[in-house]
Amino acid sequence: MLVERLKNIKVIPIADESFGVRSMCTYIETPDVKILIDPGVSLGQRFALLPHMREYKAIKECRERISDFAEKSEVLTISHYHLDHYTPTFTDFTWNWSGIDVAREVYQDKIVLAKAIRSDINVGQRRRGWMLQKTAGSFMKRFGEADGKSFSFGDTRLSFSKPVFHGEESTPLGWVLILSVECEDEKVVHASDVQGPVLDSTREMILSEKPQIVCVGGPPLYLADFRVSRQSLKEGIENLSRLAGTIPVTVIEHHLLRDRGWREFSKSAFDAAEKAKHVALTAAEFLGEPNNFLEYRRRELYIEDPPDEGFIKWTKLSREKQRYEPPPL
Repeated sequence: MLVERLKNIKVIPIADESFGVRSMCTYIETPDVKILIDPGVSLGQRFALLPHMREYKAIKECRERISDFAEKSEVLTISHYHLDHYTPTFTDFTWNWSGIDVAREVYQDKIVLAKAIRSDINVGQRRRGWMLQKTAGSFMKRFGEADGKSFSFGDTRLSFSKPVFHGEESTPLGWVLILSVECEDEKVVHASDVQGPVLDSTREMILSEKPQIVCVGGPPLYLADFRVSRQSLKEGIENLSRLAGTIPVTVIEHHLLRDRGWREFSKSAFDAAEKAKHVALTAAEFLGEPNNFLEYRRRELYIEDPPDEGFIKWTKLSREKQRYEPPPL
């Protein structure tokens, strides 16, 4: 399903859950600047099984897309330092398909505007952000902390929010930045891990921007009654429905789509969009492509499409060897 495009801002989803991976990497282009948002991709641990071959093929393809679009971009932005939102420099083919050469392809000679590492950040992300600057910083064009700041490129303005919670208030997962890209009278908002948003204050922050398109991460249904309460999930869907009923195009992605029942659970958001004659859809659907959900289907994929002998042999390697040797595809 293709939606009506904006005149001055081009939006292209690059890697998302609807492409079979964990990510919200998005390319935005205006007449003034080319931007790659959250240039990272990962696979998740589920069901005590390594990712299926199809998942590894998906992450390899998404990595290639990220590298291709990074090459044509002048600016890269990083909302926070979870591994599905930026490309690390360490080698890990098991979960991140990453390495120093992969990172160089992404960051070489780029302006990188990212979450600050000295305030509103948890210990794990502070360490990752510091390491990224220490390693990839040597081949970036420039690294700048973006919390609460705005940057102009010709007539295009990139505005970063003050840090907002990664879901629930005071969550140990830390904080993220919301990005607004404005050109002429058009605006696109990218709100990655706000999980709905769960918080009304985050919802109001997004609505106050009055965008024509919002790319937003939905609530983590797959963590219900485990790490996230049913009440928080309910609040996340209610706020997502408010966004879909107010903003012309809502691209719903990320944590929500890791659960088989995501569409039924979020029915109110799609109903709100339809009632307002708006559009709510996944990133794949935004591009007119079929959804390719893989993570929540992992167990059945191993049954329906058994891996070949080469892949099985790789799964028997030590965890350390798996990190440094990509699976045969």
